Amino acid sequence: MDPLSQGTVGAAFAQSVANKNNIFKIGFIGFLAGMIPDLDVLIQSSTDPILSLEYHRQFTHSLFFIPFGSLIFAIIVFPLFKSSLSLKTVYFASFLGYATHGLLDACTSYGTQLFWPFSNERISWNNISIVDPLFTIPTLIFLVIAIKTKKKIFSFFGIGWIIFYLTLGYIQYERALSAAIELATLRGHNAERLTLKPSFGNLILWKSIYKHKETFYVDAIRTAQSPTWCLGETIKVFNYKSHLPGLDMESQQKKDIERFRWFSQDYLGYVKEKNIVSDVRYSMIPNQISPMWGLTIDEQRGISDHATWWTSRNLDQSQIDLFVDLLKGKKSQCMSF
Repeated sequence: MDPLSQGTVGAAFAQSVANKNNIFKIGFIGFLAGMIPDLDVLIQSSTDPILSLEYHRQFTHSLFFIPFGSLIFAIIVFPLFKSSLSLKTVYFASFLGYATHGLLDACTSYGTQLFWPFSNERISWNNISIVDPLFTIPTLIFLVIAIKTKKKIFSFFGIGWIIFYLTLGYIQYERALSAAIELATLRGHNAERLTLKPSFGNLILWKSIYKHKETFYVDAIRTAQSPTWCLGETIKVFNYKSHLPGLDMESQQKKDIERFRWFSQDYLGYVKEKNIVSDVRYSMIPNQISPMWGLTIDEQRGISDHATWWTSRNLDQSQIDLFVDLLKGKKSQCMSF
């Protein structure tokens, strides 16, 4: 999730073991510890676009690394607090803050290697958006009240909100999943693979992607009082023969595509107009296939040349209006089952 959410959750859990005299300091340590695993974004290469994808949410986010990562962080920050806190206390606060990070990230759709180094599977529970103010702001308010009043009961209220919201996300996910399966059945499709992810900042509007034969079907599912669906777009599953027949199968670009396949959990499409191998899971509008990122492939490049990383996250006013219409469930956009 975004750094503010990570820090806020880390602070809430750290504050829960503080006393009224150190509630701010413990919360501050937990806040920083909750963000520190994302320093793995510094692992990147100017020539290899996949390197950062392979290492982000890897070892720093794994359950195995929590004791070591929190110890390293505690040793670094301890000199700032040694006059009032013991190393044991700083470590415990760091541990609680650090431990929340990978678990919270796994609640999103991006994929987190929780079980590294024993497995490189990217865990995605898909029950919260990567950015969700309705999750973060109430928790942050409880933390501030706890600090102002020096009463950690408000930290527990913050933890209660975190658990409630994530549970609500799971319930909404299950509702969206049932609706997505029903939609595929209505079309006479066998959903060989199906993924759902909440759209930006809410638990009402979900992006549904399922594979039937050699096509991905992308729709929006709205889970308010009763589920509705908003007709979306389709894209062919990426295939070397169909989309990149001239690509050397021994080339670095081919290797990059396969590494990208792992990152995208095998949801690869191809945008012919831009020569982009795309991650079908992500788009700015939930029932569209217009990608947010991908690999630009040039079949004329040398065998050792990497593919080029491509991103596009722009929204014009018409797209914003469309997103709002989908979120509101306007009848012109969404239909009942």
